Amino acid sequence: MPNTHKTFFNWSSGKDSALALYHLQRQDEYIVDRLLTTVNSHYNRVSMHGLPRPVLEAQTAAIGIPLDVVEVPEKPSMETYNALMTQKMQQMVSDGYTHAAFGDIFLEDLKVYREKMLATQGIQAVFPIWKRDTRELYMEFLSKGFRTVIVCINNDLLDESFLGTELSLDLLEQFPKSVDPCGENGEFHTFCFDGPIFNHPIPFEVGEKVFRTYDNPSDKTKPIQFGFCDILLQ
Repeated sequence: MPNTHKTFFNWSSGKDSALALYHLQRQDEYIVDRLLTTVNSHYNRVSMHGLPRPVLEAQTAAIGIPLDVVEVPEKPSMETYNALMTQKMQQMVSDGYTHAAFGDIFLEDLKVYREKMLATQGIQAVFPIWKRDTRELYMEFLSKGFRTVIVCINNDLLDESFLGTELSLDLLEQFPKSVDPCGENGEFHTFCFDGPIFNHPIPFEVGEKVFRTYDNPSDKTKPIQFGFCDILLQ
């Protein structure tokens, strides 16, 4: 029997995390017994995705893996973020974790950043779906029985009609050709509510749509607008 690694999964609440966790759970060498999520303490929502914390808690309870949270302020600096994550990683090491898993697909800079940050604490990064073709991943996600809705969009790349829609074969063909099928360039984020990693689906309804403008790190003269749709537990 192979050696097993005590592993925590960096859980985003979306489809890439769900599919990566699905694959990791089918590898005997990794024992995933904690999900780690970054939550914006100002909004009490999952960072980037905007998912309300109670919905995140219902989601991870349906998966059956304990949730751990890193709370960050409304607009954390990189120094603040790194300090909070370093503190959490030190705690993870003291709890016996040796590996950390992610649902990243092809953002090289992000992968290198994660690996370097974790290496300072002696933790090894794992990327179960790294470099997979994103259209194939989209198709696999649907074929495995996963279900997910779009909860956040970059409004410069997708219009608001996509907010709150469930991923499907039809929707894939409606995406603009410039949009990655998995939204790997930040075009959209999702909330996964059913699939083979869940003990039961999460009953919910789509609520209000809101739009917020943020500074553009690559061009200060062109702010970025993101759209979010609320997810309400039934």
